[in-house]
Amino acid sequence: MDPAEFDIDVLAELTETSGVPGYEDRIRDLVVDQLEESVDRVRTDAMGNVVGTLEGSSEHAVAVAAHMDEIGFMVRHVRGKDDGFGFLELDALGGWDARVLKAQRVTVHTEDGDLPGIIGSPPPHTLDEDEREKTPDVEDVFVDVGLPTAELEERVSPGDLVTMDQRTERVGEMVTGKALDDRVCLFAMLEAADRLEAPDATIHFCATVQEEVGLRGARALGVDVDPDLAIALDVTVANDVPGFDAGKHVTELGEGSAIKLKDSSVITNPKVHRRMKAVAEEEEIDYQLEILPAGGTDTAGFQHTAGAKPVGAISVPTRYLHTVTEAAHVDDVAATIDLLEAFLETEDGEHDYTL
Repeated sequence: MDPAEFDIDVLAELTETSGVPGYEDRIRDLVVDQLEESVDRVRTDAMGNVVGTLEGSSEHAVAVAAHMDEIGFMVRHVRGKDDGFGFLELDALGGWDARVLKAQRVTVHTEDGDLPGIIGSPPPHTLDEDEREKTPDVEDVFVDVGLPTAELEERVSPGDLVTMDQRTERVGEMVTGKALDDRVCLFAMLEAADRLEAPDATIHFCATVQEEVGLRGARALGVDVDPDLAIALDVTVANDVPGFDAGKHVTELGEGSAIKLKDSSVITNPKVHRRMKAVAEEEEIDYQLEILPAGGTDTAGFQHTAGAKPVGAISVPTRYLHTVTEAAHVDDVAATIDLLEAFLETEDGEHDYTL
């Protein structure tokens, strides 16, 4: 597929919309609106998962999962002197490397509206040698919203949420921004749902919650949806940049969609990933194989709770994961949409995944 054929503006809206674990409200509204145009019925549950079901002509059921949440923060404390400016201390929601947080713009989400803020960073020439060499922790980070302490305490409370403020843009052959993990795969799932019309299998398109804090939404849906086959979509590491040997790249941008063989949470069903390869080759869709040494996806969430069911995963190679400049190749995004669509079109319940 020509990358120009998918709407990067829709992808940008998905990535720029906020939604941290447990508070995916804004992104959930977008997903529901998109799915209602593509599937037979849409439902949400008490955790906030969204399931859009496209009825097939057989009883065979496939779950496709992509998570809605992005890594972010919760305000844990408002501090400051009574006659001075106030600052916010944070608790992480998901896995942050605190080194990438200094001097970033953020949005504080309060009950009365959003506030812009910045994560402070002292000038390097004011630090002593020990301070320069210290590896920061999230607990060391503070947000400055430029308000006196008394006013800040009125407007922000512990439990309010904080997300990174970053635009999504086309940079060369890449699209880059915050929350491509996992909104780029959420986008791919929504695109595939829009293209499919009369599948043999019943497809449950699952937009899951709280993946970044333990695959919690997928674990619940594994019970509630109880599919015959589960396929998860997520980003994966692309360390194809200076400083990494080729054996540590995991995947490379521009080489196609990634068919997962394993990560630290799951070993995918060999018959599933072999069939994904066969479909990709038959449809002339560029692909690569993913062997991820660390990290987990919703694939494991379904495998742990849905019984002895076959699972597979398709990934979008992405550089600079868990930063505000995550970057994916537009051709790999297109290949992921194509592969998911082609695989689901040929999923009819006749493929034996028993080992």
